[in-house]
Amino acid sequence: MTKMIMHGCNGKMGRIISEICREDPDMEIVAGIDMADFGQNPYPVFTDIGQCDVKADVLVDFSNAKAVDDVLDYCVEKRLPLVLCTTGLSQKQQKKTQDASKSIAVLKSANMSLGINTLFELLQKAASVLAPAGFDIEIVEKHHNQKLDAPSGTALALADAVNEAMQQAYEYKYDRSQERKKREPNEIGISAVRGGTIVGEHEVIFAGRDEVIEIKHTSYSRSVFGKGAVEAAKFLKGKPAGLYDMRKVVAER
Repeated sequence: MTKMIMHGCNGKMGRIISEICREDPDMEIVAGIDMADFGQNPYPVFTDIGQCDVKADVLVDFSNAKAVDDVLDYCVEKRLPLVLCTTGLSQKQQKKTQDASKSIAVLKSANMSLGINTLFELLQKAASVLAPAGFDIEIVEKHHNQKLDAPSGTALALADAVNEAMQQAYEYKYDRSQERKKREPNEIGISAVRGGTIVGEHEVIFAGRDEVIEIKHTSYSRSVFGKGAVEAAKFLKGKPAGLYDMRKVVAER
C-alpha cells in the first residue's frame, strides 16, 4: 500500500486522481492540500502545506507553478518523494527542482500518460530503422482552444526522443510560411492545431518513398494523466534521491 498526499486535491486533476485511488487497493490518499477545504474529501485537507503533519510515502503535485516552491521546500524538509506534475515552471524553479533531487526522489515528466511514455520507445526503434532509409519525420499535435503554449511539451519530447536515437542529427522546424524552399532532410516538422475541446492528440509521421507509417496517441480524457501519476507514485515509493521521469516507470513494468 502506497500512502499519498495529494497537493491540489480539489482541482480537476486532483479530483480525478482521488477517484482513481478510491478504486485502487494499492493506493491510499492520506491527506490533501488545497487553497480551500470544502469538506467533501474522505481525507483531511490542509489549506497550508506547512501545517500538514500526516505521514506519507509520496506527495503528488497537480496544482500551479506559483505553489511549486513551497512544495519543493516541504518535501525536502520531510524527506518525502515528489511526483511533480505541474507545468510552466520558471528556469529558477527548474533549477530548484534539480537541487531538490539531490536529497529526495523527484519524478517530473512532460506528459504523465503511460501510453505516451511507451510511445517514446516505439519511436526510437522506428527512427533507427526508417530515418537512415530516407524517411521524413513530421509531428502533428492537437489540443483544445484554451491551451496557451504551442507546440506542446509532449510534441517536443517526442521530437527529442527521435533526435536522441539519431545522435541529435535533426533540427526542428515550426513554421514553413516564412520561406519558400524545399524541405531539408535533417529536419523534424512540428505543427500545432488548437480547437474545440480536444484533450490531446499526437501523431508522428514517417513518410518515405511510396509508403507512410503513422504512430498516433489520443487522449480522450484527463484520466490518462491521473492514472500515470498514480503509477508514478507507486514507482517512486522508497526510491533513492534522484531525478526520474515516466520513461523509467514504463521501463520497470
